[in-house]
Amino acid sequence: MEHVVRQYGLEAGALEVQYIEENFSEFRNRKMADDILGRLADRECLILLSMAPASEHDDELIPVAFKVGHELKEFETQAELVDLVSQLIGCVNFSDRKVFYSWIGGTRKEWRGVGHYRALTEQQEDWAHQHGYHELVVKTKNKFYPMRSTLDHLNFNVVKLQPNLKDTRESKLYLSKRIGAELIRGHKTLRTIEESS
Repeated sequence: MEHVVRQYGLEAGALEVQYIEENFSEFRNRKMADDILGRLADRECLILLSMAPASEHDDELIPVAFKVGHELKEFETQAELVDLVSQLIGCVNFSDRKVFYSWIGGTRKEWRGVGHYRALTEQQEDWAHQHGYHELVVKTKNKFYPMRSTLDHLNFNVVKLQPNLKDTRESKLYLSKRIGAELIRGHKTLRTIEESS
């Protein structure tokens, strides 16, 4: 199966992500376009959506999966990112290295299990490699079992567990993988990349 992946500019991408997140009932705190713009405005970032036909007899493509990531620096100023970096110190080396943070993403239930998220992850890794990144990091919660399984299949390594003593399901997992030519050579999906403004 060949995946159609669209890469969006910041403003159009923020609106697309706000739209697609409305299809995720498991997301309690959906991101609004303004949240995304505020987070990404002054940093290198990537917004990707995987497109598929709305039905098997339909030529119109709709967004079925998305992935948003950005550069993560050792000295951040946004409070949420300062906290993230503080959790990663000692697990991820920021010194003279570019680190990419895979921030948000998901696949709509009806389209899960056919490689959309893998295609987006591999495209994100290609892009990060081309832009000189050394490592890709992601954070999830213990309770997101399907996401944990997906990250395992994508060969992410757990670098830290942040326990939540009141509810272990709320414990946070930090995962990482090195970006390099060998990783890129191991990619499995066929992808057509489209640029959107």
